[in-house]
Amino acid sequence: MATRQGLGRRAAQFLREVRSEARKIAWPNRRELTVYTAVVLVVVAATTLFVAVADLGISQLIHLVGIL
Repeated sequence: MATRQGLGRRAAQFLREVRSEARKIAWPNRRELTVYTAVVLVVVAATTLFVAVADLGISQLIHLVGIL
């Protein structure tokens, strides 16, 4: 049967493993980060515009049909 470790020992082991894994992360450089940020902003703007136009169109359609 496996021995039970204390909560403090398990927490310390977990944090050591997190630190070890964090060192393996390939962080983006400044240029990549700028490009990624621009892509996200463009996609958010396009999605916002699409939803706004769809909302306006559906609203006009509802008023045209006379539901509200």
